[in-house]
Amino acid sequence: MKYKLRFVSLSIFLMPLQLFSQGRCFILPESLPEVSGLFIASPDSLWWQNDGDNPASLFLTDGQGRLLATVPVPGTQNRDWEDLSAGPDGKIFIGDFGNNLNKRKDLRVYIFSPKSQKLDSILFNYPDQEAFPPPAQYADFDVEAFFYLADSLHLFTKSPFKKGRFITKHYVLPAQPGQYTALLRDSLFLKNRLVTGAAINAEGTKVALLSYRIYWLAGIFPSTRTTVFWLDNYPAGHWLQGRLHRKNVRTFFLPTLYEAIDFMNANEVLIASEKMPFFKAKARRVKL
Repeated sequence: MKYKLRFVSLSIFLMPLQLFSQGRCFILPESLPEVSGLFIASPDSLWWQNDGDNPASLFLTDGQGRLLATVPVPGTQNRDWEDLSAGPDGKIFIGDFGNNLNKRKDLRVYIFSPKSQKLDSILFNYPDQEAFPPPAQYADFDVEAFFYLADSLHLFTKSPFKKGRFITKHYVLPAQPGQYTALLRDSLFLKNRLVTGAAINAEGTKVALLSYRIYWLAGIFPSTRTTVFWLDNYPAGHWLQGRLHRKNVRTFFLPTLYEAIDFMNANEVLIASEKMPFFKAKARRVKL
């Protein structure tokens, strides 16, 4: 038993090295310490953004995380950028809709063309929010996840960490400049999970929701658990009504905040975590 325990312990410490050696993980550039959004344009063209209060720039890397370009987005402010998506014409949608306190009345999505440098905006509000902020148990108006599909944007809310109902709601917006009231389409209960990213595969057969849980080891040390939920067999446009699956992501016991996701192919996603004490920001492949 002693030797078996030693072997298991050694395997746990070698696991990160094994993942890197297999090409399933890579370190992100130092310019992405708080990565919060990802859009994969091609296997060697990955677009990234940082979370709020960082420079208002996009970052392009190759498929192994090597920085290819830093692209400022003039005329914008990174108040709380939370996710990235893009349309078939190459325009990038930047979700400035982080709303932890549920007080914001300036929610927006920037529409940016890296080639022409043209910038537009979508301003929006939620049809079911009447108080700013609402009572804590109904504070379901923070969004960190969205994707583009068929000339619409699909937003998924994040419950508050404390007193949350762990409900993610699906809202829909036109992917055109203007001011709108979002359409509330569906909701889903995900016990003890906060949704931080969303993506749909190119075939339209799977929708993935990136999530994590925060908990305390021995009531003292913070830790996290990361889960990728995915749905299939859904009615058209009603993904949260589909069949639900889950994939738990192995992480070290120290907190690791995964907040960016996109599909690499029909059955595999790339997720990315912020820089944390003792850990650099990194990305890893997850097979669903």
